[in-house]
Amino acid sequence: MATEYYSVLGVRRDAAPEEIKRAYRRLARELHPDVNPDPQTQERFKEITQAYEVLSDPEKRQLYDMGGDPLGRADAGPAGAGGFGPGFPFSDIMDAFFGQAAGGTARGPRSRARRGRNATIRVELDLSECAFGATRELTVDTAVVCPTCSGEGTAPGTHPETCDVCGGRGEVSQVARSFLGQVVTSRPCPRCGGFGTLLPRPCPECDGDGRVRTRRTIKVRIPAGVEDGTHIQLAGEGEVGPGGGPPGDLFLEIAQRLHPIFERQGDDLHCTVTIPMVAAALGATLSVESLDGPTGIDIRPGTQSGQVIPLYNHGVQHLNSSGRGDLIIHVTVETPARLDPEQEKLLRELAKMRGEEAPPGKFSPGQHGFFSRLRDAFNGR
Repeated sequence: MATEYYSVLGVRRDAAPEEIKRAYRRLARELHPDVNPDPQTQERFKEITQAYEVLSDPEKRQLYDMGGDPLGRADAGPAGAGGFGPGFPFSDIMDAFFGQAAGGTARGPRSRARRGRNATIRVELDLSECAFGATRELTVDTAVVCPTCSGEGTAPGTHPETCDVCGGRGEVSQVARSFLGQVVTSRPCPRCGGFGTLLPRPCPECDGDGRVRTRRTIKVRIPAGVEDGTHIQLAGEGEVGPGGGPPGDLFLEIAQRLHPIFERQGDDLHCTVTIPMVAAALGATLSVESLDGPTGIDIRPGTQSGQVIPLYNHGVQHLNSSGRGDLIIHVTVETPARLDPEQEKLLRELAKMRGEEAPPGKFSPGQHGFFSRLRDAFNGR
């Protein structure tokens, strides 16, 4: 037999039908797929259902107790004994010779304490906060050790008790007959779930989980130079694990707000400054905004639209290193759309003095128009 149905239900071999029914109902409430959709738990639910199907039927139970196969499996060996046929689990063979599952899983009871999950919080920052760093107080909803049971999961004055089915080993042995004789395999105890202990009275505050949900505030220092999408790991600041296990990590995901003036590209900042046509022609000194406050720049005479003026070390602080990026100012020359009569007269006089009453169009090298592209196409360029 590949399965020891009495151990699966956690009852003695001489258990009465009512005792078998109670054991099955208790396990079914814990392992039903509607309650716990975990694939491993669903497999255990199938096992207890199969065990109850056999042990609740007097004829099948009698056949099972005599060593027969009550479910009539096609892979049963001679005289109804389970042999090493196509359906015999290879892990059972490994168990028989090496004392462990084929996957190499360690024996012994499992600990109730497990590491908590990691958590991620989105933090929105202004550009200046990303550039120079910031300190934030964050409120997080998380799990902490239960103050009533200190993570043990039991009610005050009680403690976990040794499982009466597996004797604290966290596993039960099962016997299968083969041409080599009896093959003994082991699997997690269905009574205690492999923990080796039972909680006689779960903690009323955490219901045996060893932790409770709460809201707490933490102060974090965000380094200078972070940008949109940066992740900052805070080790041990995540939620506490089941059974009072160690906490996971907390990750901060940085979201940089848009700035009304500056556009960030790496650690450099870019902005556009529009100047009048006369200032571009004659030159001027302007005051522009930067992350450090107003800064003066010199507009050289003859500045053209599209030229850039760099302000070195006025950008964003480099992350985890010294120095800063640059502030790149893009100049746009504004041509007046409306002129009063006096202004128009002065410009016409200037155009006459410069011989620009009817200026000819000029083509600069490298500026290919439609006809030049057409010519290149015919010439095979």
